[in-house]
Amino acid sequence: MLNRHSGSVHHASLLALHAAQMRSAGTASEEKLFRALRARQLGVRFRRQVVIAGMIVDFLAPEAKLAIEVDGKCHARRRSADARRDEKLRRLGYRVLRIEAEVVMRDLEGAVASVREALAR
Repeated sequence: MLNRHSGSVHHASLLALHAAQMRSAGTASEEKLFRALRARQLGVRFRRQVVIAGMIVDFLAPEAKLAIEVDGKCHARRRSADARRDEKLRRLGYRVLRIEAEVVMRDLEGAVASVREALAR
């Protein structure tokens, strides 16, 4: 029999497994942006597909408390759910930057400039 605690541990384990799968099978836009963010190219370390408070964020710069979400076309239908996620992250002390996947693909320099600007705040 699962108690409430073991159920939450199981859920956390499943989220961690899902995040690991997402890291190995990222979208083209996530892969492209990560190449520009990795290895402290912007002065901070970014991690991919990080579990925070029962959610998976695309990129996280823990020392800057900055979460980045790369939004594909499906996010147009998820605006209210995304707003709730963003608010939850803000309550935990994170700033959230959303970048459209299309912007990453056609204007990587502009997407990276948005990240730089968010880091400077």
